[in-house]
Amino acid sequence: MRIGIICEYNPFHNGHIYHIEKIKEKYPDSTIILVMSSYFTERGDISVLDKKSKTKIALENNIDLIIELPFVFATQSADTFAYGAISILNKLDVDLLIFGSESDNVDALKETALTELEDTNYDNIVKDFLDEGTNYPTALSKALDIITGYKINKPNDLLGISYIKAIILTNSKIKPETIKRTTDYHDLKLGNISSASAIRKALNSKNDISVSVPEITKKYVRFIDEEMYFKLLKLKVIADIDDLDIYQTVDEGIENRVRKFIYKSKSLDELILNIKTKRYTYNKIRRMLIHILCSFKKDDAKNLEIEYLRVLGFNNKGQKVLNNIKKEIDIPIYFNYKEKLNKYLDLDFKVATIYSEIVSDSTIIEDEFKIFPIKK
Repeated sequence: MRIGIICEYNPFHNGHIYHIEKIKEKYPDSTIILVMSSYFTERGDISVLDKKSKTKIALENNIDLIIELPFVFATQSADTFAYGAISILNKLDVDLLIFGSESDNVDALKETALTELEDTNYDNIVKDFLDEGTNYPTALSKALDIITGYKINKPNDLLGISYIKAIILTNSKIKPETIKRTTDYHDLKLGNISSASAIRKALNSKNDISVSVPEITKKYVRFIDEEMYFKLLKLKVIADIDDLDIYQTVDEGIENRVRKFIYKSKSLDELILNIKTKRYTYNKIRRMLIHILCSFKKDDAKNLEIEYLRVLGFNNKGQKVLNNIKKEIDIPIYFNYKEKLNKYLDLDFKVATIYSEIVSDSTIIEDEFKIFPIKK
């Protein structure tokens, strides 16, 4: 049986170990396939683990095959993120998707997903809440509560709904299954199993994270130079000041607020808070700024589909999967980076060069050409 996990590992922590162990406990002979984002995340964060480190950590923790989720999917809204990841798992003939869930009620998540896709009244209710000034995630949650009676407003459950919608939209054979999440996403206290948010906050405050992560994570965690990030972003915005609306997710005139505040703001956080509106959430703005910095254009986001598989790492079981799918797959499989194989792959390389500046490590660029795939 092939089991899929979709992840960001920002950073890899004890909760992820728990997730993998629960899968191995229930399905001991399974092959676990990971679809993983690399340097930037769905929330618009910069990953505190680089792609190579994440791959090594995954292989050391019973993952059999690691495939990269391209930047064009990895840094967009939950539905696009999920669509890209599920499309990859479909190509790999995966049987089960197992994800963390606050409710641990997969039937409720399925019903909710169908409501979003098929109930014509749903969109109208969401629009009414948006017109009242409610932000988009809250509008979705309130509309679902009215129609289904389910109060689904936790991040893993909401992402799970996006996964299930992608399974339905792609006519996938994949069956979703949940593992009960044991911590609150918003709890910023550190314990044996803590949220990634709590761990990142501790890292930013230079606090010890040993209680919440394995030793291998501590070995590889990166210092993210947000001052450098803001400097690069500011230069990019100023250079393209009249053309910001060509970039993905720069919509509805938000570019005017970017232009207004880019000179006045002294830090990334100050810029985001200045731009932020009820309609534009903190995370949505972070994503948008990543798209500007990395030159991800709206033209590049049209008709997005998975056009290749980029293999980051595998063990013997993972290699058997690759050998089997090579005979059937209808898209190319890439290992090391080469220019002009695919425009999305070229964009991923540009993203790697930007990340290398933010973490002050030029070897990241060399790794794209030489290090992958990592074999165990």
